[in-house]
Amino acid sequence: MIDYILKKKHFLLPFSHRFWKMQHISILLDNMLYFSKQPIYDDQTHLQAAIDWLCKAQDVRFNDFDRGGISAGWNFKDGWLRSYPETSGYIIETFIAVSQILNKPSLLDRANRIIDWELSIQEPDGAFPGHHGQPGSKPVIFNTGQIMHGMLAGFKHFKRDECLESAVKAGMWMLLRQDQDGCWRRSVHNDIPHTYNTRAAWALLRTGIESGEKELINGAVNNLRWAMTQQTDSGWFRKNTFLPNEHPFTHTIAYAIRGLLESGLLLDDERMINSAIKAALAISKKQRNDGWLAGTYADNWVPKARYCCLTGVAQMGIIWMRIATMAGNSHLKRNVDLSIQYLKSNHRVTGKIKQQVGGIAGSIPIWGSYSRFEYPNWACKFFSDLLAINISGNTIP
Repeated sequence: MIDYILKKKHFLLPFSHRFWKMQHISILLDNMLYFSKQPIYDDQTHLQAAIDWLCKAQDVRFNDFDRGGISAGWNFKDGWLRSYPETSGYIIETFIAVSQILNKPSLLDRANRIIDWELSIQEPDGAFPGHHGQPGSKPVIFNTGQIMHGMLAGFKHFKRDECLESAVKAGMWMLLRQDQDGCWRRSVHNDIPHTYNTRAAWALLRTGIESGEKELINGAVNNLRWAMTQQTDSGWFRKNTFLPNEHPFTHTIAYAIRGLLESGLLLDDERMINSAIKAALAISKKQRNDGWLAGTYADNWVPKARYCCLTGVAQMGIIWMRIATMAGNSHLKRNVDLSIQYLKSNHRVTGKIKQQVGGIAGSIPIWGSYSRFEYPNWACKFFSDLLAINISGNTIP
C-alpha cells in the first residue's frame, strides 16, 4: 500500500482523473457540502457491504495473471487496479474472521485463493515482490511483513504448513536486511528508515514465536526498541513518513502504535505497551466530537491537514478498542464509537455506482492528499476489522 500511495502523491494533471465522467461527478458531488454523510445502519449491514466490496475487488482480477489477489482499489484515473500482494496478504485474516461472523464459508475459499497466489510469487530468498508484483519489483520490508501476517493466518486456521514455512523464510530475509541497531534502512521505501515498520516487526515476532526461531524474535525486539527511541515527549513518532520532510499520515501513526502495542502484549513488555498507550491516548484527545481526525499530525499532535484519512480513523478505532479492553481505559470506548459512526456516515451501503458502494475512500473529502480520488482496499479492510471486532469481541489477527 505504501509504495502505491507514493506513486499517487504527486499527481500530474487533474485532466488525468477524468472528472467529466458522470460517475466521477456524482462521487465529487457526494463529497461537497457534506452530501457525503450517508444513512447509518447496524454494524452487520455495513460489514456485509464492505466485505462485498472486497470480494468484488478480488473478482475483477479473476481473468488476469494476478487472479486470487485483491485489486489495490478503484480510482478515477485507472479504474480497477492490479492485485496488491501486501494488502491482499493481511486481508486473508479479515476474510477468515468475518466468515464466521457473517456465516459466509465462501470467504474461506477466497482466503485460500489469496494464499495460493501469494505463495506463487514469493522470491527464492523469501522476500515478496513490492508494489503490484510486476517483474523487477523490488521487495520491501514492510510489504513482506504484512504478507507474513496472512501466511500466519493460513497456517493457524487452515493448518497449511507451507504458510508457516513461507513466513519463516520471509522473516530470515528481513533479518539479512536489518542493521545492527534494529532499524531497517535497506529494502525500504525511498531508502529511508520508517518507524511504522513496527507492524512488520510484529509479524516477525509472531513468526518467531509460532516457529520457535529465536533469531526472528530477537530481530523483532531490536526493531521495536529502535522505534521507541523515535518517540517524542508528546508520544508522537519521528521518521514515520513516506518521504523526508513530510508530516506522518494518521495511517502510518496507527501502524507504528499497533505494532508496538501488539508486540508488547506478546512479549509482556511494559515499555512497549506504555509507549503505544501514550501515543494512542494523546491522539484520542484530538478526535472531534463527530469522530474526525486530521489526515496528518506534526509533533505535539498539531493537525496539519484539513482532510480526514479514513483508513487512519479505522485503525485508531481498533487500537482504542484494544486498549479499552486490555488496560481498562473505558473512556476510550467513546473514541471507538465516534470512529465507527464517522466511518459509517462516509460509507455507502447502497447506490448506483458499483465501484463506490461498500468501499471506503482514502480521504474525506475524496480530493484529500491521502490516496486521492481513490477507494483503496486497505481502507475497506481496516473498516471491516473494526466492525468485526466490535461485533464479536475478537481481535484481528
